[in-house]
Amino acid sequence: MKAQIISVTPFQQNCTLLWCEATLEAAVIDPGGDLDLIHRAIASARVKPVKILITHAHLDHVGGAAQLAEQLSLPVEGPQSEDQFWIDLLPTQCERSGFPPARTFTPDRWLEHGDAVTFGQETLEILHCPGHTPGHVVFFHRGERLAFVGDVLFRGSIGRTDFPRGDHATLVASIRERLFPLGDGVKFVPGHGPMSSFGEERQSNPYVGMRA
Repeated sequence: MKAQIISVTPFQQNCTLLWCEATLEAAVIDPGGDLDLIHRAIASARVKPVKILITHAHLDHVGGAAQLAEQLSLPVEGPQSEDQFWIDLLPTQCERSGFPPARTFTPDRWLEHGDAVTFGQETLEILHCPGHTPGHVVFFHRGERLAFVGDVLFRGSIGRTDFPRGDHATLVASIRERLFPLGDGVKFVPGHGPMSSFGEERQSNPYVGMRA
C-alpha cells in the first residue's frame, strides 16, 4: 500500500491518498477542501479512486466530500452515525470559519467499531474512537502497522474536546483502550501536523502518556 499526504484547507488538514499497488485502486481520506490539490495528486499517482473515507465530520475533514464524490462518482464511507449532526451543520461551520460553502450529505455507509473497508487488495480496520466528536473513527492497516487517526491523537497532543458533544475522558479512553493496544510500533497519520507512533506518544505525550 502507498500513501500520500495532501495538506488542504487553511487549517492544513492532512488529507491522505491511499492506493493498492497491485490494482492501483485508491481511497481518499478526509477531503476537507482544496479539491484541485487532491485531483492533481490522483493524476500524478495515476491511480483510480474508488471511495472516500471520513474520520469525522468537522469542516476541515469533510468540506469537500460531497463535491468530490459527485465529481468522481464515488461512495462515501464513514464516519460513525453519531456525527451526522456535524454534517448537517456544515453550512454553519463554513460561515463561522470563513470557508466557502460546503454541501451537506449522508454517507453511503456509516461505519461501526469492528467494521472494515477495502480498496483493491487492501483492508482497513475500523476503530470507533469518540471524544473529539461522538462519531469519530480511526482507520488501521494491520499489515503496514499504520493508522489514520483524524483528530483523536497528535504528536505531543490530543484532540480538542470543547466542541459540542466532545468529552475529554471519553477521548483519553479511546486512545488508551483502543489505539495504544495496537502496539508501540504502529505509526499514525494525524489530522494535522507530523506523523508519530503510538509508542512515542505512550511514552511522552503529556495528555495520555505514561507520565500523564
